[in-house]
Amino acid sequence: QVQLVESGGGSVQAGGSLRLSCASSGYTHGPWWMGWFRQVAGKEREAVVCIFSGGSNPEYPDSEKDRFTISHDKDKNILYLQMNNLKPEDTAVYYCAARSGERPYYGCRGSSFDLWGQGTQVTVSS
Repeated sequence: QVQLVESGGGSVQAGGSLRLSCASSGYTHGPWWMGWFRQVAGKEREAVVCIFSGGSNPEYPDSEKDRFTISHDKDKNILYLQMNNLKPEDTAVYYCAARSGERPYYGCRGSSFDLWGQGTQVTVSS
């Protein structure tokens, strides 16, 4: 069974940086869709960025590409999210998600993914 575990969250001041990690285990062979999402309590979950491990340009639904960078270490099976120039509005619980590349993909949105980590809190103070 595939499991995803996020880490790297924490508290930073505005303008700071964090790198989130998502370690996966139990992967079968084949490419995967992977993504980062975030959610503020009481609000809907929103997509941050998605990528296809088989090779594709990252998809940033809300144009955070200037500050956030997704990357995937295939050898270690770790997905990263580098976040720079953080703002207070980036405060949220961040989740990584995955879906087998053999299954239908509906774009960088929560409904495209069926595997989720437990989340890691990111707090940005002004």
